[in-house]
Amino acid sequence: MMKGILDGCLLAIIKDREVYGYELAEQLEMYGFDSLSEGTIYPLLLRMQKEELVTSTRKKSTAGPKRKYYSLTKKGEQELGKFLERWNYLQVNVNRVLKHETATDQFPERE
Repeated sequence: MMKGILDGCLLAIIKDREVYGYELAEQLEMYGFDSLSEGTIYPLLLRMQKEELVTSTRKKSTAGPKRKYYSLTKKGEQELGKFLERWNYLQVNVNRVLKHETATDQFPERE
């Protein structure tokens, strides 16, 4: 389950601007994913690139070798939209379970 969630989080970060792998790890850590390493992120980025969800470009770095910057493709934007729909659905229903509410508790007309 975490893999799919990480994919969506990576796509959401990349959507805003081009970013390189280490920067993605830093951003995820900033958001609270502190146990993730670059070794976890790079295979996901490679797979997302093969699935044409992201593209990459090598650019010069002031701090060493060239960096690989990732950006979202149209297909990646669509996948992010699907992820957000699935996430919202999952979040609503998990919260219902945790609060012991049924869908009919919130929407009695569904009965």
